[in-house]
Amino acid sequence: QVQLVESGGGLVQAGGSLRLSCASSLRPFSSYTMGWFRQAPEKEREFVASTRWGHDAYYADSVKGRFTMDRDNVENAVFLQMSSLKPDDTAVYYCAAGRSGGPGLRPNEYEFWGQGTQVTVSS
Repeated sequence: QVQLVESGGGLVQAGGSLRLSCASSLRPFSSYTMGWFRQAPEKEREFVASTRWGHDAYYADSVKGRFTMDRDNVENAVFLQMSSLKPDDTAVYYCAAGRSGGPGLRPNEYEFWGQGTQVTVSS
């Protein structure tokens, strides 16, 4: 059974930092585009960041310069380092994996999704 398991969410004050992790049972892990998406209450799921082997990461304009996505193909995991957090970053964050071969900017490029982890930024 394919699993993506996120961790690292929580409550943080504005300006603070959090690091999300996503452990994957997919193999070979390096063949998958990995992405982070988020969904706030009553809003659509939106792209945050993605990475695929041999390419630079992509970021949404709203997080560029504040968030960094890394992948570890030995540990079969991806990470999202979030800094200078704002209340608008409050959402459930989802890890996703897909083999469409594209940059992973859209949800329909992904076949597998984690259960999500809540990030709450207080003002």
